[in-house]
Amino acid sequence: MEKVSAMDALKPRIKEFKYSLYLLNRNLLTRVAFITVIALFLIALLAPIISPYPEHIKDEANVTQKLLPPSSKHFFGTDELGRDIFSRVLYGTRVSLTSAVLSVGLALLVGVPLGAIAGTAGGVVDEVIMRITDIFLSFPPLLLSIAMVALLEPSLGNAMIAIALSWWPWYTRLVRGQAVSVKERKFVQAAETIGTSKWKIVFKHILPNTISPVIVQASMDMGGVILTIASLSFLGLGAQAPTPEWGLLISTSRNYFPDAWWYSIFPGLAIFITVLVFNLLGDGFREILDPKTRKN
Repeated sequence: MEKVSAMDALKPRIKEFKYSLYLLNRNLLTRVAFITVIALFLIALLAPIISPYPEHIKDEANVTQKLLPPSSKHFFGTDELGRDIFSRVLYGTRVSLTSAVLSVGLALLVGVPLGAIAGTAGGVVDEVIMRITDIFLSFPPLLLSIAMVALLEPSLGNAMIAIALSWWPWYTRLVRGQAVSVKERKFVQAAETIGTSKWKIVFKHILPNTISPVIVQASMDMGGVILTIASLSFLGLGAQAPTPEWGLLISTSRNYFPDAWWYSIFPGLAIFITVLVFNLLGDGFREILDPKTRKN
C-alpha cells in the first residue's frame, strides 16, 4: 500500500484555495471591497503615524483655527476647537474597527459554541438554549443595545458588551441549524459509534464544518456593528469625548450644520464607505465559501 505524502494530501486544499482566490479576484466589487478593507485596517494600525496632526486626536484645542473649511492645510477642515478633522477621522477608523472586531468576536465566542451544543445535543438542552435565544431575538438589536447601555454607564466598552449580547443569538441560530444537518452525516455517526465523547464531536467534527456560513455572516455583521456603535455614540451612549469616534463626531457636528457642513459630511462618508465595503465583502465571501452559490 502506497503512502500518501504530505504534499499530495495538501494538493486538494491548495487547489481549493487557488480557486477561492480566483473567485475573489474575478468579482470586481468583491476585489475592490477586499482591498478597501485591508486599507482600512492599515489606516487603523498606522493612524497615529500618518495623521498630519496627531496632537489633535485627543483634546488639544486651537480656537484661532476653529471651523475652517477644507484646504490644503486641513483636508477635511477643522472642528469647533480648531482640531484637524482629517486626523480625527483617520484615528476614528481605529476606534470603529477595533470596537467592531471585539464586539463580533465576543458575540461569536458566546453564540457559536451554544449553537453547536444545541444542535448536537437536541432534546431539553436544545429547547432551553433556543428559547433563551428567541427571547433575545424578539428585540431589535439596536433597541436592546440601547437598553443595556442605559442600565450601565455610557462608554465605548459597555457599548461593545451590549452589542455582543444583542448579536450572539443570530450566530447561535445559524450554527444550530448547521449542526443539526452535520450531525446526520456518516463521519459524525461513525465517531459516535466508536464512543467519541459528545464534547469532542462538537469541537472536532461539528464546529469545523459550520465555519463557512459563520465567516460570511460575521463579515457582513461588521458593517452593521460599526453602524450600531456609531448610533450609540451619536445618542451619547457609546464613545465619550474626546474619543474621535465617527458617530460621536457627527453628534457634535450637528450643532454647526449647515454652516460647517464638512464637520458632518466626512465622518458620515467614513461610516458609509466602511459599512458598504464590509457588506460587499460578505457577499463575496458567500460566493466563495458556499458551494450552492458558486458561479461556474
